Amino acid sequence: MRILIVDDHPITRGALAALLGQHDFSVVGEAGDGETAIELARSLQPQLVLLDLSMPGLSGLEALPRIRDAAPDCEVVVLTASGTEENLLSAIRGGAAGYLLKSEPPERIVAFLRGVGDGEAALSGEVARRLLEQVREGGTRGVPDEIAGSLSAREVEVLLLLDEHLGTDEIAARLFISEHTVRSHVKSLLRKLNVSSRREALEALNSARAA
Repeated sequence: MRILIVDDHPITRGALAALLGQHDFSVVGEAGDGETAIELARSLQPQLVLLDLSMPGLSGLEALPRIRDAAPDCEVVVLTASGTEENLLSAIRGGAAGYLLKSEPPERIVAFLRGVGDGEAALSGEVARRLLEQVREGGTRGVPDEIAGSLSAREVEVLLLLDEHLGTDEIAARLFISEHTVRSHVKSLLRKLNVSSRREALEALNSARAA
């Protein structure tokens, strides 16, 4: 896998390059700020960008969507010391395929990055816990019991995102699951609600809300 490392600390970049070089990765470039990262992403077209959030000038969060525009086929994995909920959600919305903390053991970072190459999401344990808390807090908000009671927690999430008019690809990115899995959840919730389309599912949701 061709990787671009973006971090404003040269020592950190060097350590990561050395670590990844010991495994089946090819570090094709390094950047110390967001603007350079965007330029290198465009010229090098890496398969994966390992991105720090805290950098001078253009931050990682600001650079993330522009990196994805510059290299549409690459995945971006955040590697940062900050596990705040705000940064996590902003990175997810910006299109990150993973969010790892720098406190992770090196072998875990390598395993996570290999997983991203296989289409998996990369989430540090602490980050996954925070994301789960978000799901629990947001859980069935806005979904009446008569609807939520017949669906799984994941199907409720998918229904809420359908209600935001998100497409299959956007729902997959938001929930860190594949598009195939999203379609399976949609098919299941349609069957449980006894409707035949997404539009009818939303009509049933709005009807229950109005009751």
